[in-house]
Amino acid sequence: MSDIMKSAKFCEVALPNRFALAPMTRTSADADGTPNALMADHYERYARGGFGLLITEGTYTDDKASQGYANQPGIINEAQIEGWKVIVDRVHAAGSKIFTQLMHAGAQFQANRFTDQPLGPSEVAPKGAPLGFYGDQQLWQIPGAMSEADIQTAIDGFAQSATNAKAAGFDGIEIHGANGYLLNQFLSTHFNKRDDGYGGSLEKRLRLVVEVVRAVRKAVGDNYPVGIRLSQGTVTDPDYQLPEGAAGFRQIVEAVRDAGADFVHTTDGEVNRPHFTDGDQSLAGVAADVPGIGLILNGGIDETSCQEIANQFPGALLAVGKKALANPDFVQRLQDGKEIADINFEMLQPKATISNELAWRKKNAA
Repeated sequence: MSDIMKSAKFCEVALPNRFALAPMTRTSADADGTPNALMADHYERYARGGFGLLITEGTYTDDKASQGYANQPGIINEAQIEGWKVIVDRVHAAGSKIFTQLMHAGAQFQANRFTDQPLGPSEVAPKGAPLGFYGDQQLWQIPGAMSEADIQTAIDGFAQSATNAKAAGFDGIEIHGANGYLLNQFLSTHFNKRDDGYGGSLEKRLRLVVEVVRAVRKAVGDNYPVGIRLSQGTVTDPDYQLPEGAAGFRQIVEAVRDAGADFVHTTDGEVNRPHFTDGDQSLAGVAADVPGIGLILNGGIDETSCQEIANQFPGALLAVGKKALANPDFVQRLQDGKEIADINFEMLQPKATISNELAWRKKNAA
């Protein structure tokens, strides 16, 4: 294949290829959020399978309202930092690099060991129903509208967790601003009904995102990769679109770049899906037109589409999700010309945990 398989530099990080493992929630940490040996085996498997960069699952950032799922890992105390150090060391030993994804659940909240009350931009619940993969909750709760003190707590949590991630040895940080979690909620006119400095115009809805990026950049200093994952849709409302259209999304990308982000990670059902109220551009296409910022792409990337997408977006990393779940050695298989399986969602039943996946693999290998 072309340079997709060749060593590359991304945000000054040397990678063996342009493939990234997409962040995927696995709810397999200890009950107190500490990463464990099962998770270390899990991430090492993808590194040994050839992925140049691994991006962790969303990792909660404070002991208030950021956690969204039971058994979600955190990065807020020494035990959690030490747990991640083991994972980082094993990924490095296997030849890959690893970024942590920092996440605040906001209103998209199914379990939290610190509070029973979700917080969001306004008293507006997500559309649809909670995800059965990640818990037994039947209905979304109505979140409390965040005060300015709550907002500052969230910003401080992102900044401190970024400091903790750097101490754990991660090669970079991805802020989760997509898929219906807190930062995406502030951008969304569905969730954000505020009439203060954090709501109304896109510039005001962008304010928290910009403040988080700035705080994380300040926490880790220069010359350390910081980026943000961006989408319009959410996990339960994939077709939501910004009223400001493609120009609005470009404004978001430019704002996070100017705040200190080195890259954006666009995620959609398909990389090239036209997904704006105006025109036929994709999220990836709009982001690629913004100078001075790196690009990670996610959405429908598989063995049939990866080469074309790599050629279309030179220098971008390709983040693989479903095909990686089905084939932890996806990159090695692709390079060797071996068969690549489709995902069987039975491996994620009754919950999308690592142990359930391994049990399914053992049963079906017999």
